[in-house]
Parts: sequence; C-alpha cells; structure tokens
Amino acid sequence: MTSPDVLIVGGGIAGIAAALRLAEQNVRVTLLETRRKLGGRATSFVDVRTGQMLDNCQHVTLGCCVNYLDFLGRLGALDLLEWHDEQYWIERGGRTSIIRPGWLPAPLHFTGAMLGASFLSLGDIAQLARIGGAMLRTDRTRHTGETFGAYLRAHGQSERLIRRFWSPVVVSACNLDVDKVAASSALHVFQDGFFAHAKAASIGLSRVPLVQLYDRAESAIAAAGGTIRLSCGVDRIGPASVVTSAGETLRAGAVICALPVERAREVIDPASRDDRHVLMERFEFSPILGVHLAFDRPVISTPHAVLVDAPTQWLFRKDAAGHHVHAVISAADEWMGLSETEIASRVCADIKAYLPGSAPATLLSARPVKEKRATFAPTPLVEQSRPSAIGNSGLILAGDYTATGWPATMEGAARSGYSAAAAVLGAPLDSLHAPALHASRLVRLARGA
Repeated sequence: MTSPDVLIVGGGIAGIAAALRLAEQNVRVTLLETRRKLGGRATSFVDVRTGQMLDNCQHVTLGCCVNYLDFLGRLGALDLLEWHDEQYWIERGGRTSIIRPGWLPAPLHFTGAMLGASFLSLGDIAQLARIGGAMLRTDRTRHTGETFGAYLRAHGQSERLIRRFWSPVVVSACNLDVDKVAASSALHVFQDGFFAHAKAASIGLSRVPLVQLYDRAESAIAAAGGTIRLSCGVDRIGPASVVTSAGETLRAGAVICALPVERAREVIDPASRDDRHVLMERFEFSPILGVHLAFDRPVISTPHAVLVDAPTQWLFRKDAAGHHVHAVISAADEWMGLSETEIASRVCADIKAYLPGSAPATLLSARPVKEKRATFAPTPLVEQSRPSAIGNSGLILAGDYTATGWPATMEGAARSGYSAAAAVLGAPLDSLHAPALHASRLVRLARGA
C-alpha cells in the first residue's frame, strides 16, 4: 500500500484543521482517531440514560476567534452558529444587567453598558476606567511570569470587583482562578476579546450538537485522496511513522501529533523526544463541570446568563421555552468529588436564588459531566513552557497547548492545526492563519501603533 504523505494522530479540532488545510494543498493525509467520532473534547455523546445527544460541555466562540470561524467556514458549518451581542449578568434575586456594545468606537464600545450595570458600583466603574487604558498599553508577553490577580491588585482593583467582574470572565475564558492564571493569558482575553473591536466579544453558540459541526470533514479530506480512520488507537508516534494499538506500522513523509498533551507525552517515541518533551512534562490541568438539567416548566428566559458571585458561573438555555438548561462551572476542582445528587442540588439552588421565577419548577433530570482534565492550566510556569509546533526531532505538534498565544480554546486549537499544516508545507507557522479583526484607530493609538 502506498504511504500517505502525512499522518495526523488525533481527530479533535487541531487535527481536523491541519488535515483540511493540507487537503486543500492536495497533500494526501490519513487522520487517525481513537474514538468513533471526531471533535476531541469539543464533541457530543449519546446519553445512555435518555438516548439524547448531549455536548460534553457548552462550548462558546467569540467574534475574535477568527481561525476557528475560518475552520467552520471551510467545513460549511458557519450557518450552524447563532450569534448574540448581549451578555446577561444576573444578581441574586434576579436583577439583570445587559452588557452590549454601544455606538462608541472600540475600545469605548462597552462604556454605556458598564455605566448602567447594576452589579457594578460607581467605585467599581472608576476602577475599571483606570485599568482600561493600562491594559490597552500593556505588552502582555512581559507578564507571563506573574498571575492576573497580582496584575489586577497592582492596578488598584478591589477584591469585590475582582470577585464580581474579573473572575467570572477569566475563569470562563481560561478555566483557572485569577490568582493562578498567568497574567499574559488573561490579558489576551481582554485585549483581543473586549477592547480591539466592537464585534470581538459577540458570543457564538452552536445550534446543533457539536459533533455535527464536523460532518463535512471526511468528505473534504477524501476529496483530496485522504482518509479518516476512526476507532484507531495509537501506541507509538515518531517523526515518520505511527504504530497503532493493533500493531500496524504506518509510515509517512511527515507526522503531526494532535493529541492532548497528557496523551502525547505518553506515546511519543522516546527516540523522537526533544526539548519540547521536557516542557510538556510541566503541564498541569484544570477541570470543567457541565450539568444538563431538564425542568417541568420554563426556568430561564434569556439565551444565557452569568450568575454574579455564584458557584454556578454560566447558564445556557438549550430550548426555545427554557425548560432545558446547561450549567457550566469552570475551574471546578471543588466540585469533582461531589455526587450527581449533590451537584444537581447545588446548581438548582443557584438557579432558584438567581432566577426567582423558577421557584415553582420541578427538576425532571440532571446529567452532570465531569471533565477532570478539560484544559491545560495556564499558570505562569505552564505559559512559559508551551512548546512550538516544530522541534529538532522532526515530529510536528498540534493542539491548543502549543505556543499559539491563546488560552485553551477552540481558537487556539484551530490556530495550532493551521500552524502544523504550515510546518508540513515548509511555510512560516502563521502563514495560514486568518487575519485578526482590524483594531479601531483609537485602539491603535492607545497601543502606540
């Protein structure tokens, strides 16, 4: 059998993205995935209790995630997203603030909404105004070695404001507490996701189960002579060969390892390890808890909600009526040891405290999904240890943990896949990246550009 030009191990977003870009260049690829479906951690499963197709966890994209959106466009799946410009911040008792961009240009587009936000005091607003300009001018690469909590306190942010505003955003985006996450990662969220463009923080949600976003991947790769092999585990990976769990040896001109970092460091051939493997050993992880809930009547009227200063951080309405809700708790270390009954009880208590109209509702079912290693933990040590796609061994790495410049997100995964494809083609790693949203003139002036 003729060898494929490139072997790609791992059928998550990074692996699919690399395969698509190479297929477009008429490079013949074979994509190996140990599961029976694509998507990696951003996929769906059939709940054996109900037969329903459920997402592992609610995944959100933003307007600034240009490479992930480009990836979906190449799959013909962009129309499967629905977009929201509003964020609904709900306080205990139900008082709601709507954060949406106004008529002012970036980076001032949220000014009106923040001034009108009931969960922020005048003192909070003053603190936000003081730090906003500093954030715009900050070179985030110089703050990799400190935590975002230290950065915030150095810029006069109170504990109350950190708890009620900064923490909900950062924990959701980086899956780590402000006192653990590297300042560079958190600054990236605000610089690119809030300040750069009026549409940068627009929220995109899939209208279908996540696994359906990848339906066209197989046909697109096959059209270029490539293949996707599902249910194909891997025991050993080198720069020009892969040994499957069935003992089959596959050879190729190049190999891309697009596995999660914890799996990659186990299966990479010791003879193929280079300095990047030392960096990979430093990685730590952070859990996410998603809870699928069904009630006998509507409990939520908004598409989604941030619960201010609550253990349950986000709620997402999963049907038009609001009977079905998906709750998300990021950096969920304290929840991992709880039983399903305890988890459901705590989440329902938050829902009824923050959405008083839900009080008469009866819970019909609850399906918690624990992902103990949902993402890498972008601590200062880990951020300084993220490996490049290319190294001395010749093995190419892809995955959101690589040096993408982004937190552990679908955008980071797509960028890494594009970089891996560029490495195969011998091009600069960023040559296949989609262009970033064009920063406004005010933003460029504030940055001194």
